Amino acid sequence: MSNNGQGSGTASALDPPPAGPTIGPFPIAGLVRQARRIAGLGQRQMARFAGVAASTVGRVETGEMTPSLQVLERLLGAAGLYLAVVDQDGRVIQPMADWDDTRDGAGRRYPSHLKLILDPQPGEWWADIYGLARPPETFHRCPVDREERRRRSQWEVRVAKYRGVPPPKDPRIWD
Repeated sequence: MSNNGQGSGTASALDPPPAGPTIGPFPIAGLVRQARRIAGLGQRQMARFAGVAASTVGRVETGEMTPSLQVLERLLGAAGLYLAVVDQDGRVIQPMADWDDTRDGAGRRYPSHLKLILDPQPGEWWADIYGLARPPETFHRCPVDREERRRRSQWEVRVAKYRGVPPPKDPRIWD
């Protein structure tokens, strides 16, 4: 049963899917209306604080217009709210640091999906087995090795969660 904009704003499993554009499961129109309610602003006030036309606020709230990301940020910002990226558990994801001075030998950035290893130790570079000179930074290429290292690290950090669970295989120990 829908709450028609009244009450807590939580959705029920019986509610029909939101009409219009959404951010995840949340309708943009409803987010902007809720932001305006939280801040206690009228449409004209929100528009003035956001630097947009009052008709823009009205069109976004009715679902007639899908705002650009910049306009949505300004509308939410007028209410003192911010857009954030969260994972499936609701944890806020922080942006990656940008290391402009860390490039490979050809001046390219390292792949952003791989965790960079600054000043690798013996055995941390994939080409150590070939006897090549170790670079000042590198990353683990093998996805299986990366996943094993990630599981081992999580196990070591979250002792209470994994109490009584044997440690995962140490990827640095070759069978």
